[in-house]
Amino acid sequence: MKASLREVTAALDRPGGDIRLILLHGPDQAAAADLAQRIGVAMGRDAERVDLDGATLKGDPARLADEAASLSLFGGARHIRVTGMGEESVEAVTTLLAAERAGNPVVALAPTVRSTAKIVKLALDSRHALSFACYEPSAADAEKIATQIARDHGLRATGDVARRLVAATGGDRAIMLREIEKLALYLDAAADRPADLDDAALDAVGADLGEAEMGAVVEAVVEGRAAVLGAELARLAEAGTSPIPWLRLLARRLIALAEMRGEIDGGAAVDAVLKRHRIFFREEAATTRALRRWSAPMLARALDRVRQAERSVMAPANAGPVLADRIVGEIARGVERRG
Repeated sequence: MKASLREVTAALDRPGGDIRLILLHGPDQAAAADLAQRIGVAMGRDAERVDLDGATLKGDPARLADEAASLSLFGGARHIRVTGMGEESVEAVTTLLAAERAGNPVVALAPTVRSTAKIVKLALDSRHALSFACYEPSAADAEKIATQIARDHGLRATGDVARRLVAATGGDRAIMLREIEKLALYLDAAADRPADLDDAALDAVGADLGEAEMGAVVEAVVEGRAAVLGAELARLAEAGTSPIPWLRLLARRLIALAEMRGEIDGGAAVDAVLKRHRIFFREEAATTRALRRWSAPMLARALDRVRQAERSVMAPANAGPVLADRIVGEIARGVERRG
């Protein structure tokens, strides 16, 4: 069945009943991971969690249904999380949904799966499954998310605070959550003792990575200024900021350039393209230089590598930030060599 955010949240907060599988698909891995954490909280600290992945299920399609029907080794609650699920898991999901019984809930994260995929259709057509698409929120939706997370922690976001939180975290829910937790601790706020979250508190302990700082990193990559990029990355690393916000801003910049590059390659004039895309007049010169420097294949390859960097940062127990710095550094040096 197709689920709304409210429905999937309710199912994760109160697992059980007829729902065996909750499929979280789409590119917003931060949102999916944030949702998946809810079932662990609901099941309790002592619940057993079984971790599987798409590759495992491809080699052993019956494993998912078996784990869903098995009793915990310790006799307590049990749930299954599948990461990296894709179309290779169609047989495993089919077996799970057709099984006679399945007492342990399954949450599956499928970041590369589109809404038209077979595995999504299986979930949509089954009364034992919920399917929810995770896409990066719009700016307005991200501000609502920030406001709601703050409210859950006893904070009343005032003035421009929600917009600043979104800008500083790139709209990443996990990073917003960490920042808001710090702010709640600073203000001694909780659900039963609410406090106002204002600009002063954000200035004191909140995320200090603003749009201008992120923009400096992005433009250093786009313009191929490797030395400048190195200095900017070092400054952000020293400040302890997450790479996710500027990686996402860089991805959006590359997507916008790719769209404009496609129109120009199709015969449109540069000035007309800039006007159609409403490029701010102060950014016209830099955008024109970028469009001369970047070809469509270059933009496609760079976007793939930036997405790879984001996945590396979000993956557990690895050197994601270091890999991200290396990847964008290589992109910048490639542009620099091209001239």
